[in-house]
Amino acid sequence: MSFTIKQAVSPTATGYEILDLYIEGEEIQAIAPELPPRGTVIDGSRHLLLPGFVNAHTHSPEVWQRGAIAPYPLELWLTELYAIASLTPDHIYLSAIATAVETLLSGGTTVVDHLILLPGQELETIAAAVRGYQAVGIRAFIGPLIYDQHPDAGIPKGDTDWQPGEGDLNTGQILEILETAVQRFHRPEAGISIMVAPTGMQLCSDPLFRGCVDLSDRHNLCRHTHLLETKAQQQLAQEKYGCSAVAHLEKLGFLSPRTSLAHCVWLDDADIEILAATGSTVVHNPLSNLRLGSGIAPVLKYAAAGVNVSFGCDGSASNDGQDLLEAIKIGMMLHNITDADYRHWLTPRMAVEMAALGGARGLNLGDKYAIADRLGTLHIGQQADLVLYDLQTLSLLPKTDPLGLLVMGRPTNAVAHSWVRGEQIMAGGKPTRLELAQLCADLDRHSLGAIQRPSPDLMAVEAHYRQVMGLPI
Repeated sequence: MSFTIKQAVSPTATGYEILDLYIEGEEIQAIAPELPPRGTVIDGSRHLLLPGFVNAHTHSPEVWQRGAIAPYPLELWLTELYAIASLTPDHIYLSAIATAVETLLSGGTTVVDHLILLPGQELETIAAAVRGYQAVGIRAFIGPLIYDQHPDAGIPKGDTDWQPGEGDLNTGQILEILETAVQRFHRPEAGISIMVAPTGMQLCSDPLFRGCVDLSDRHNLCRHTHLLETKAQQQLAQEKYGCSAVAHLEKLGFLSPRTSLAHCVWLDDADIEILAATGSTVVHNPLSNLRLGSGIAPVLKYAAAGVNVSFGCDGSASNDGQDLLEAIKIGMMLHNITDADYRHWLTPRMAVEMAALGGARGLNLGDKYAIADRLGTLHIGQQADLVLYDLQTLSLLPKTDPLGLLVMGRPTNAVAHSWVRGEQIMAGGKPTRLELAQLCADLDRHSLGAIQRPSPDLMAVEAHYRQVMGLPI
């Protein structure tokens, strides 16, 4: 397929230009003020043309619990999350589709799914998510969320005799599942990539991290994990390692230019230096960090230190949605209160670059499918992952600054057309491969209904959490 986008508005370093863009196959083949029409012609006049954003951290199965969990800090919120009624591969398939579509509707063309696995059905879970993303046509990086310690191990012991239980699977079993997943599903040339994605230092042993590094090196996989999302995790790292979690991950060899790290709220200056030196990427998830009271990631410090930053929605039970433009808006504005010098604040152009090019750099495969080199900008030879926003939409009117309206406003129904790998997967504001009405009907039919709240385990976990965090019992 080929497309010629005519007379679109495209940002420059200081303003805007009007251009034509020609897509042939999977790539951008030509860009000029005026091109001869070839293939399918798209009227880009009164439309803003941008590279597609990356939803750089989410958990698609959480769709089934969004809006259902009361305000709690992460460690207690997880207790509620784990209490959900059993999901099935059909649920996983639909939640992947829903996550993909919501990402597309808010300007994303790539999703990083830190995929929660169904116990005993790990490979079936991955297969269902792969089918869901393929059904929509979005580019997907799937990181099976793995851990080899009991979930209660994520809370510091403090001076108590807190004893977490045993994990469901041992390290060897988990790595074997991952190896099989890579063989079956890792197809970057077709838009589906498998990542190594231990959930975080709070629930993962050193042998598991080392095993993930080995898999990543042997199969050229991206690495992804949660890192110091909460103050409790900062305290736990000192208990486990006697040093920062960042320093420990560096010692294990996990940090690298193809490593992305979700949250990164509780890092100090020495940690930031390590991230910059290793070329690791921070994934900023401002909405879930606010929702869970985790804190504000020092993104201005990251940017000043040369650390690559991208944006994520996080899962739909801690956000509770997948509106990437909303995450970008909050993620840009939130830091105005952390630094009095307004010259350090993020601008709409900087935020868009973080969401597109920053997201791409965090998915650096370093080979012929090197995403960092072929996504995130509009240049000849780039993969054609791009979005047209309708500047005649009510929320983008009256005419002022298109990027300012898109990032600082509250755009609704603004995405007119999207392409991924040269295929048009959004047209006229709707997905091209499926019917939105049918998706809504399927999600409604598979809904879990009322979920028991609070969970039976919350009381015991809450008492210990409050004690070690210095809160009144």
